[in-house]
Amino acid sequence: MKTYKCEEMMCNGCVSRIDKALTEAEIKHTVSLEDKTVTIDGCAHCETKAVEILDDLGFTPVEL
Repeated sequence: MKTYKCEEMMCNGCVSRIDKALTEAEIKHTVSLEDKTVTIDGCAHCETKAVEILDDLGFTPVEL
């Protein structure tokens, strides 16, 4: 399980976009607007794919 900080996450719209994209990719995750974090619960491949998805959405994931 890895957690990534996404400073660009500003509103529930951001949370929805992230949640939808990760759900469609079948990646188990948790998104926290309050902490501006995305936690990935999966294998290394899932974590790599999630980072790619976040980048594609315009977020800069920084591993915590």
